[in-house]
Amino acid sequence: MRKSAAILLVTALFGQELKFETSSQLVVVNVTVKGKDGQTVTGLKKEDFRVYEDGRPVNVSIFEFQELSKDVLAAVPIPKPALLPPAPLVPPEELEPAPKPSYRDKRLMVLFFDFTSLPQMDLIRAKDAAAEFLSKQVTASDLIALYTFSSKLKKVVDFTADREQLLRTVQSFGVSSGVELDPAAADVVENVEDEDGALVTDETEFAIFNTDQKLGALEDLSKELAAIPEKKAVVYFSSGVGKNGMDNQSQLQAAVNAAVRSGVALYPIDVRGLIAMAPAGDASKGAPRGTGIFSGSQQRQMRDNVNNQQETLFTLAADTGGKALLDSNDLALGIKNAQKDVESYYTLAYYSTNTTKDGKFRKLKVELTSRKDLKLDYRPGYYSDKIWNQFDSSDKEKQLSEAMGLGNPVTELPLAVELLYFRLDKGRYFVPMAVKIPGSKIGVKSGKTDLDFVGSVKDAKGRTVATLRDAIKVKLPEGAAEKLAQRSLLYDAGFQLTPGQYRIKVLARENQAGKLGTFEAKFTVPDLDQGGAAAVSSLVLGTGRETMASLVGKASKDKKSEQLNPLIQDGKKLATSVTHVFRRPQTMTVFSEMYTQGATARLALFHEKKQIWQSAPLRPAAGRSGAFALETAVRLGRLQPGEYICQLTVVDPVAQKFEVRRVPLSIVP
Repeated sequence: MRKSAAILLVTALFGQELKFETSSQLVVVNVTVKGKDGQTVTGLKKEDFRVYEDGRPVNVSIFEFQELSKDVLAAVPIPKPALLPPAPLVPPEELEPAPKPSYRDKRLMVLFFDFTSLPQMDLIRAKDAAAEFLSKQVTASDLIALYTFSSKLKKVVDFTADREQLLRTVQSFGVSSGVELDPAAADVVENVEDEDGALVTDETEFAIFNTDQKLGALEDLSKELAAIPEKKAVVYFSSGVGKNGMDNQSQLQAAVNAAVRSGVALYPIDVRGLIAMAPAGDASKGAPRGTGIFSGSQQRQMRDNVNNQQETLFTLAADTGGKALLDSNDLALGIKNAQKDVESYYTLAYYSTNTTKDGKFRKLKVELTSRKDLKLDYRPGYYSDKIWNQFDSSDKEKQLSEAMGLGNPVTELPLAVELLYFRLDKGRYFVPMAVKIPGSKIGVKSGKTDLDFVGSVKDAKGRTVATLRDAIKVKLPEGAAEKLAQRSLLYDAGFQLTPGQYRIKVLARENQAGKLGTFEAKFTVPDLDQGGAAAVSSLVLGTGRETMASLVGKASKDKKSEQLNPLIQDGKKLATSVTHVFRRPQTMTVFSEMYTQGATARLALFHEKKQIWQSAPLRPAAGRSGAFALETAVRLGRLQPGEYICQLTVVDPVAQKFEVRRVPLSIVP
């Protein structure tokens, strides 16, 4: 941020009239000071504080005390101002710009409704909690805004003290207001069929089986609130954030960093409330089958599913200074917690002398000059801005190496990544990686573009066991550049690993607009030679085989790596569906490997926990040494759009073992 923009912001807040240019950055630090009794300490002056950035003292230029009221207003709507006569018409060029609102001595709260994760009953509970708070708990210092997210972030009501307007708007949320609650229907736009009948969608395809768009909405909301230097509390209504097993942790970190940088504390509320873990379930579910109800495994699985859905909510709260309300039927308590935490505080602002835009974390320290018995609460630091373009070749190379170790990931380029595993021999596995990038995010000039890929794989002890560095040039046929916005680019790489726990980090940069994307996740390579289950590889869903020349690129150019990859046969590679999204006219290719001779398998599809189709017994064919490949096609034309589970059940009759592989998929019209 340039100082000119910062000065305009400060002018609106503090009434100063300063206009000059410099490259310094305005840094705002909000500090809450409490005594041993837990009460906010008032009456401190600018001279009582010392602020340090990376251990160096800075000069505090702006000092204010934000005094917030705790007195709850009467449970009646705030009267509206009297209507004024219409003002005379004024030419647009003579209109004066509207003054920016002042949030001095105000508590800023955002009620954020995530419709993509709120079924109708949960939405009703969220609305009731919000209405109860607005009717009974609002104070004279509270300004409240309403935001929603379905297919995109939307500001419904800006910060206001008009409780009548807020209540009326909250009560209007629902199906009747045109809000779409189905994430698949909301995020998948009209598809365009290409000449080969392949699926042609834009980047919203990426949102069906991952949390990126939800976290991206929180990141965008934080960035939108960054222009307001006061503290902000965002109450996030959600029914838990599900995971797909390969979620981008970089997007979670980017959302947290944006909130911390913008002075936003997140207060997620799991609107499902206290969830009863009855072994047989409730009346909304059919009777369970098998022995799981007696052994306790079914109840543990239910609890694990809920914990996984709540883990992201807890992380968002803990890393931004907020609190998560989980397993509680008093949903309004979550909003009260946010209101209670934002108490009177001091605002200190200074101009950083470190003008280097390197994107690195800068540590902040605030202390009192005299009273050491007081407790100070403030953000620990911030990430500086970073310029990602206008670099020469050496700067671009340095940029990629620095980005690998940067604590502030960049998510300008959406990435979907799928990692698989196939056994080569005992204790050695080949792990193919597929990276999918939406074509609408790729800059194309004169029908060509180029991309850089950098990555690393680290084991459980943090040691680097594999690296990736590749540059791909993409040439598009005549007329294909216009269609790229409706297609995706697929990049392939592969690693040889031993069984264990790993963490992978991948960066992709397109060099037309300099956009960078980061993907980071944990994954496991199991030891198929241990345990009591049949030895089976990953279950792969694809859209058919393509010649190697048609692929965007691959990390390894040697023939040996191609020979190790079981997805490549006779110069053709199975095109994996990284996002697992298919069209009804398509034929889905299913591939897996078994490592025991004589094993048989069955393939099945489940919809809404009911089996709707099952194949005849399938026998794998002899493939690579010690491996038996199973590849079959499933026509999707008769299936209705929706979410499904593809299940492969493998039986080893000799060893009397079995194993099950499940993969979610979505079918769109």
